[in-house]
Amino acid sequence: MTVNTSSIAEPAGGAHAVAPPVVWMVGKVQSGKTSIIRELTGVADAEIGMGFVATTKSARVFDFPAEKPVIRFLDTRGLGEAKYDPATDLEACEAVSHLMLVVMKALDQEQSAVLDVVRAGRQRQPDWPILLAQTTLHDGYRPGADHSQPYPFGDTDAARLQGAGVSSDLVRSLARQRDLFDSVPGAKPIHFVQIDFTRAGDPYRPQDYGFAALVGALRDVAPLAVAASLKQTLAAANSVLAKRAHPQILAYASAAAASDLVPFAGVIAVPGIQAKMLHGLAATYGAPWDRRTLAQYAACLGAGTVVRLMSVFGIRELVKLIPWYGQTAGAAAAAAGSFATTFAIGKAATYFLGLRRHGEADPAGVQRVYAQSLAEAFAFAPKRSAHQAPEETTR
Repeated sequence: MTVNTSSIAEPAGGAHAVAPPVVWMVGKVQSGKTSIIRELTGVADAEIGMGFVATTKSARVFDFPAEKPVIRFLDTRGLGEAKYDPATDLEACEAVSHLMLVVMKALDQEQSAVLDVVRAGRQRQPDWPILLAQTTLHDGYRPGADHSQPYPFGDTDAARLQGAGVSSDLVRSLARQRDLFDSVPGAKPIHFVQIDFTRAGDPYRPQDYGFAALVGALRDVAPLAVAASLKQTLAAANSVLAKRAHPQILAYASAAAASDLVPFAGVIAVPGIQAKMLHGLAATYGAPWDRRTLAQYAACLGAGTVVRLMSVFGIRELVKLIPWYGQTAGAAAAAAGSFATTFAIGKAATYFLGLRRHGEADPAGVQRVYAQSLAEAFAFAPKRSAHQAPEETTR
């Protein structure tokens, strides 16, 4: 059984296109490889499964984006499984890969099959960059515990990690796994990063714990071609999430407009609608809001914008009480204003959450997106009914 290396190395755009760099993901079954691809690309697990192209029964390639890939994930399956000798497949995968991303569960100490692959690769290519992701950290948490905040795993000192709330069992297991790879040859060190990517129904927050650390480690370790592609990948992933968030924002903005047609109803309803919208957007981006994150978002919007939102909202509600005018033009203006501000808050939040996913911030950009979205929504508002939505591109 051999890997079809030509299908991996062949450019998507034909003979004259440049082949995207390949990240070779090595690990046991259910070690967390698919979760990493999901977080890096913003694509759902089902879409990842459909997008993988099998090269053999043991190796698959996932192109992202599928139509014009900027990066390829090569997944060698079955390490450690009985009756499978991966030697031939692994040698072929090694020949077309730019970076090895090793994935292992933090409490799983039986990594001999993975260690054999890493050691063999480094014997042939001493300068090969290798990043080892230790996943599923919550398996080592104390009962009822959540992720330690702020993220403490940039430090490997056991005492400081335990002082930050990390259980002693998890600290010891992470250290033992690092020790396993001390014997791996090569001119460059193996880099480690600790992550825990969970699903919406799991009790751990945030769902993308350690994502910024993973991205930072990939940028530090990866060769230039992979690092450049990674930047494009993250931008494309944010575009995928923004498209997913767009209908939510329109629905909540329309609901806010409808509730604001009744005098003083908006005082109660609109803030609640906006809060639900932000909660839904956070779920889409896998990063629930907390006080710190909300404060950061408010700071990005700027104190002037927040005060202006509060004061203008109050004035709109008072205007609706003016006889005749308040029930017609005043109510319509209030509805248009609530639609526009809700829409702009949502669009600015998606921009903010997209940057936050990979450890970046752009307050000026958040303010720019808010202002542009507000103007866009207000321009459309006079032409729409309470249940119509603007046809516009996502950001």
